[in-house]
Amino acid sequence: MLEIHERLPRTDADHASSAEIVLTLAFEARQRCRQRVVLEDGSERALLLPRGTTLRDGDRLRDTEGAIIRVRAAPETVSVARTTDRHLLVRAAYHLGNRHVPLQIDIDSLRYRHDHVLDAMVEGLGLSVSCEQVSFEPEPGAYAHDGHGGHGGHAHPGAA
Repeated sequence: MLEIHERLPRTDADHASSAEIVLTLAFEARQRCRQRVVLEDGSERALLLPRGTTLRDGDRLRDTEGAIIRVRAAPETVSVARTTDRHLLVRAAYHLGNRHVPLQIDIDSLRYRHDHVLDAMVEGLGLSVSCEQVSFEPEPGAYAHDGHGGHGGHAHPGAA
């Protein structure tokens, strides 16, 4: 079985180019650096990255034969909390963060793994919440050192 040991550095050119092979993984799987994966073309690889690596949507990997593989964040069930009130958004982010909930922060919304208890709390704060099937790219955290810097080198949808 071919192995993947290398994550390639991100550059602006990476976003424009397309890899021939795509690896689609949910957030939880993108946090595991040692696993067997199945690519979209049906082939398998052993993912053997350095411990602590978290893959982000758009990352590029290279296998032992030199093939370039693009990582895609799989759609998954998340709660999306929306508001146009920035103060409410910050309050909700604070309360979710206080519960150590992985959280994707966008300009007017928050995403977290679907949980009806958290949904009720966020709705109680005044935000509208919907359950959706979308990609999930939570913040890496202040102490994350996965080689992408503060935001993993990605732009948030809707951000200017």
